[in-house]
Amino acid sequence: MAKICLCLTGSTLQRDIEVLEKYRKFVDIVELRADYLTPDERLLIRKFPEMAGIPCILTVRREIDGGLFHGGEWSRIKLISLGLAFAEVDRRHNFAYIDLENDLSVPGIEEAARTFGTRIIRSYHNMNGTDSNITEILRKSKHIGDEIVKVAVTPRSLDDVVKIFRSTKETADMEKVVIGIGEFGLCTRVLADRFGSQITYTSAKGESDMPMAALGQLDPKELSEFYRFRSINEETAIFGVTGFPLKVTLSPMFFNTVFGTENINAIYLPFPAVSIEAFIRLADEIGLKGASVTIPYKEAVVPYLAQKSEHVRLTGACNTIVREEDGWHGYNTDAIGFSNSLLNFIKSKDLKGKRITIVGAGGAARSVAEEVYRFKGKALILNRTPIRARELAKSFGFKWATLDTTGFVYMEKYNDIIIQTTSVGMDNQIDNDPIEMYKFSGKEAVMDLIYNPQQTKCLKRAAQAGCRVLNGYDMFIRQAQDQFRLYTKRELPTQALLKIAP
Repeated sequence: MAKICLCLTGSTLQRDIEVLEKYRKFVDIVELRADYLTPDERLLIRKFPEMAGIPCILTVRREIDGGLFHGGEWSRIKLISLGLAFAEVDRRHNFAYIDLENDLSVPGIEEAARTFGTRIIRSYHNMNGTDSNITEILRKSKHIGDEIVKVAVTPRSLDDVVKIFRSTKETADMEKVVIGIGEFGLCTRVLADRFGSQITYTSAKGESDMPMAALGQLDPKELSEFYRFRSINEETAIFGVTGFPLKVTLSPMFFNTVFGTENINAIYLPFPAVSIEAFIRLADEIGLKGASVTIPYKEAVVPYLAQKSEHVRLTGACNTIVREEDGWHGYNTDAIGFSNSLLNFIKSKDLKGKRITIVGAGGAARSVAEEVYRFKGKALILNRTPIRARELAKSFGFKWATLDTTGFVYMEKYNDIIIQTTSVGMDNQIDNDPIEMYKFSGKEAVMDLIYNPQQTKCLKRAAQAGCRVLNGYDMFIRQAQDQFRLYTKRELPTQALLKIAP
């Protein structure tokens, strides 16, 4: 099994030890990033293995490889030599590993390391992208047979992650570490064993004086407890969520919590994708069992489905895919999750006699419109792009208008319930309100499908006017329960939901 390594980037050895103590029970190895130490502290690095009491990697990273060592190469070699000097018979007091770049050849250091049992990690870093010849780099990086080869590249898409994964299969005979730096590479860290890596690197979070050693590194506790890293094996089912960007999603929290609570051998990961095609390629490559599909791919994923549920056929939108023998089967749990949440909110069994405004005309709006139609409500579709509003409204015989003064006049006649389905108000758009020109009377029931933040600007304004308001969290939980059933072929016990914090 891959070992968890904590990268220590403190300015003093004592500070590094303090952070190690905080995470000791979660890690197997620590990496002393000597390039982060003050000049005086660098002179003391030989003491660190004994201070740490855990296998240590000595790394003095060059600036070109994402490090902080600003001196010349001779000064760096002297510092590395200092870390290996005066080796003791008790190897626990020596560095267990030393990181040397694949273009660095210092026979004296390499011979000393091998003499005293310090293993060499021969590393290659690309901070600007992903090489097309990763397999070749892995093969050529090893100078002598007992070295561990490390390649860290920066994927710019999931297609780059596919390259990384394929290279690990082509070098299955090698001891290696293969890492994707940044948001696209998170799966390479959590699924280190699947990627053939002997070590996965982590950084302390929440320590203002301890910079993250590399973009995309997880906190050791997060990796161990949230992603249950040590329980991942060949039988572990992989699920995930895709969309772009993926800054606001509760799905990993929900599924990893219930998988742990219910002792299900499965893991759920975020897969940010710049295209749905790239996600499908990676999903096929790593054997993903199922996924949640979010903005902007709920409609784009439909052509990749071998089978479509009735809701997907009716709405043209899919938020859940499950791998079956004949390919991907697509479902729309948003639709039922929405209608169940809305009807519970207004305490009604249907929408007869209700005149409803639906803000937006994307995949989520289409699911909402389908359910409003199914439960016999009348609706107005408002959208910035007229043609999309018209097309969606036409499907159900609804009214439509643009998000402007004329649209808000129409809205006065369709304001029993107002449903906001766009991403406006989420994340970096938190101060925006798609219907800010509409004046709430206080009689409307207002639902915003966004759940983070808990109250968007639109919902706050509605609540201040005396309206009943509901965010998207209840809908999220309801549709996630349905997804759980589709993924696992079993019902989620009600008590498991108590573990999910709103």
